[in-house]
Amino acid sequence: MTEKIIDRQTAEHYLWGENCNSWVLADTIGLSVKQENMPSRTKEKLHFHTNAQQFFFILKGSATFYIDDNKIIVVEQKGILIHPKTEHYIANETDEQLDFLVISQPTTNNDRTIIE
Repeated sequence: MTEKIIDRQTAEHYLWGENCNSWVLADTIGLSVKQENMPSRTKEKLHFHTNAQQFFFILKGSATFYIDDNKIIVVEQKGILIHPKTEHYIANETDEQLDFLVISQPTTNNDRTIIE
């Protein structure tokens, strides 16, 4: 297997939520690493992952996490671990863009339940 350098220009890209971006930096059965950004005043839907734990690391801005009825603000150069089966979502409640890494182990592919 040849090792490959990857960045936002060469990574797979997709849009999610309210015009948010995701760049897939690594995606295997056991690990997913994505760089994402959220425009100001956007949020994702409340959900949980049955198998995956996720670590969010804030690169730029300030993220608001809603985790099991708790509101937690995570600022630039800080991170938070979310355990499997934990209801959560991330929101950008500021006027600035939010940039972050989300590292999931194992991958969240086919492991996301949205709570209506």
